[in-house]
Amino acid sequence: MTARPTGWTARACPLSLAIFLLLSSLHVGQSTHEFDPYKVLGVTRSASQAEIKRAYKNLAREWHPDKNKDPGAEDMFIKISKSYEILSNEERRANFDRYGQTDENQPFGQSQHHGFRHFDNSFYFDEAFFHFPRSRDFADSKYMLHHAQFNSDVLPDSHKRPYLIKVTSEWCIACIHIEPVWKETVQELEPLGAGIGIVDLGYERRLANQLGAYRAPSIIGLVNGRVTFFHQAVVREHLRQFVEDLLPHNLVERVNDNNYQAFLDGWHVGNKPSLLLFDQIPAVPLLFKLTAFAFRDYVHFGYVDQGETHNAKLLRQFNINTYAPTMLLFKEDTEKPVDIIQARGMKKQLMDEFVANNKFLQVPRLVNQQLFDELCPVKQFHRRRKYCVLLITGEDEAFLPGNKAFVDFATVNKKDVLRFAYVYQRQQQPLCQALLHTQASTFPQVVILERRSQAGRVLYRSVSGGWNGSEEDKYRLHEQLELLQKDPTYLSSDTTLPELNNEMAPIFIVQWMNAAYDYILQIYDGLLYSNWREMMPILSLIFSALFILFGTVIIQAFSEPSESKPHKPKPKEQNTSQTEDDASSRASTSSRPPKKDFVEVTELTDITYTSNLVKLRPGHINVVLVLTNASKNALLRKFAKEVFSFSGTQTLHFSFLNADKHRHWMPSLLRSACPAGPRESHSDDEESSDYTGHVLALNGYKKYFCLFRPVFTGDDPNDSSSDTSDCKRKSRSRSRSSSHSRSRSHSREDGAVPKRGSSRATSIEVHHKLDRLGLWMERLMEGTLPRLYVSSWPTLDNASDASTES
Repeated sequence: MTARPTGWTARACPLSLAIFLLLSSLHVGQSTHEFDPYKVLGVTRSASQAEIKRAYKNLAREWHPDKNKDPGAEDMFIKISKSYEILSNEERRANFDRYGQTDENQPFGQSQHHGFRHFDNSFYFDEAFFHFPRSRDFADSKYMLHHAQFNSDVLPDSHKRPYLIKVTSEWCIACIHIEPVWKETVQELEPLGAGIGIVDLGYERRLANQLGAYRAPSIIGLVNGRVTFFHQAVVREHLRQFVEDLLPHNLVERVNDNNYQAFLDGWHVGNKPSLLLFDQIPAVPLLFKLTAFAFRDYVHFGYVDQGETHNAKLLRQFNINTYAPTMLLFKEDTEKPVDIIQARGMKKQLMDEFVANNKFLQVPRLVNQQLFDELCPVKQFHRRRKYCVLLITGEDEAFLPGNKAFVDFATVNKKDVLRFAYVYQRQQQPLCQALLHTQASTFPQVVILERRSQAGRVLYRSVSGGWNGSEEDKYRLHEQLELLQKDPTYLSSDTTLPELNNEMAPIFIVQWMNAAYDYILQIYDGLLYSNWREMMPILSLIFSALFILFGTVIIQAFSEPSESKPHKPKPKEQNTSQTEDDASSRASTSSRPPKKDFVEVTELTDITYTSNLVKLRPGHINVVLVLTNASKNALLRKFAKEVFSFSGTQTLHFSFLNADKHRHWMPSLLRSACPAGPRESHSDDEESSDYTGHVLALNGYKKYFCLFRPVFTGDDPNDSSSDTSDCKRKSRSRSRSSSHSRSRSHSREDGAVPKRGSSRATSIEVHHKLDRLGLWMERLMEGTLPRLYVSSWPTLDNASDASTES
């Protein structure tokens, strides 16, 4: 009896434990999923950010514990705030919409993936089984960055101090390894003024993509809006040096006995006070560099190493205590500092306050609108009223005594409600014209003004009598300032000032060079450390540009030269290039694309005669040049230049006939086209005539040709033209009178066929024979040349026999 209950109890305990765990898990799951930020705010899942913000304001105003006395108002207000915090963040809202979980109830790392593999895929587990609550070190939570916060706060603040940002993620073993070094570095750099940030790669994917961080852990430096990755071993010294390297190298100038006077006199050009730090450390402290970076637009910083021997004169002159760091701030008076601070444990806050209280000269020059806004702010309340006493002067040496007297007056009459400044009339002409209502002023003027709006509206009054620095001018200005403090309506004039010119703005080429330098550094950093995912757009752009450039060059190199480009005639050289001669002589066998002013010319031989003339395709014309061995090179070059613009026509072919080899072919062709008259003795004359330079356009299919006669130097142009009207077609000669035919035959004998012993053939210069061939080719293409028909083409072999039979 006692053993059964014991066994039953043993079997019932595991079952009860399982039921208890199941109920507990159901209760936890129900409690974690009962919170719905959409229901709390009363908006739909498709609500926009404007609708969510409007609902949050209405509910927060209704359930605020100070206004709503309901006992559950405080809890409801917390839920409303928590709901708005989730839905206003795009990452957390997407996380809730996708998985139905918030930061507090989300399993560790489940927002990005349900399973987690690590240790080189050798170990696998599902972290959803453990249901670890999301926990992060409280010290790190204040450094967490969100996308909106980064763009609105951190990015603008990076122009005042550098940021060191760590990119981490859940279950990152390497992140855990560097955590001790990271904490030590943060504890060292944050008191010095460096900004610290942490980006969770899992929850802030959008911000990580903006920074270019695609893996964890990554350490990033941010300064002036530019991102730089840390690629060295994660050691505190390396991280400190990394932050120091982010700063510009010319922030702090090294000052010694030789250059300290030039450093202090730099306020004339830089329009800034000068600050000297004396310390025994050889290197410039990082704290001083960070302060110089924050106030680089206001103060000129210099550093003096007390341990160097060539600084003894400087230490004696200003009576520097060598046992503690000392800072001296100088303004217009370079002999005496206006403020001094000395402390062994100099803190960032103390140094910032010291510089901020002395960041303007006694009488600064208005060089841009930003300085004008800070020095003479717009009136907001009666107690914050500021009056700006402005001296309008010039840059010449004649104005220096008056300018110095104005500085002395400002030093004596220093008050909280008064701001003294001066402008150069030539540099700020729009401002001076608005205040003086004149184009130019030959002597300095003093204007008292009060700014009333950001749009430029001011109340002002000009001090009568001008300003030359005399005691009378000082007394008059002092009297009017006293009246102004008693009666604010003393400023009777009203005007609107234009925006000031930025005299310190760098020129465009300097801005372009700085941007190019940053871009080159970014490319070099990406290539050196193989950040290919970030560099792919840049590399794609570079290679696309190179491909287009080289492709254009290759296309132009292999394309045919333009046919429409005019060519200026060049004088003939005495020594002809042997390369061009060889190219002309081998034109019949060359298959390469023609060069400029050269065409492919085929020689009419026993082999090519039939294909290039007798069996020429319909519609095709062969243009044949008649030449000799002596005139071959010169005529081929001239022929190629004249017909080059027509070489692109598909129906034109170009050949040449050597009259020394086939001297009977040309007379036989002319006799077959125009039968000889009753005087047969001319056959011997024609056979022995010089046909060099004649050009024929042969239509092998229709059996007709057009004739070009060479130009004869010194003769009547009418005789040397390509007039082929001497020999008409036989069909036309039948329909005309015999007397008219005899007249044409007589004309042909006199002009067309030169007689033996004629001196005109020997007086022709070879390179002038084809001068008018281009015009003849144009008429050929137009179809306006007379055509001479033949019954059959004479052959090259029996040309002499054909002439005898005729």
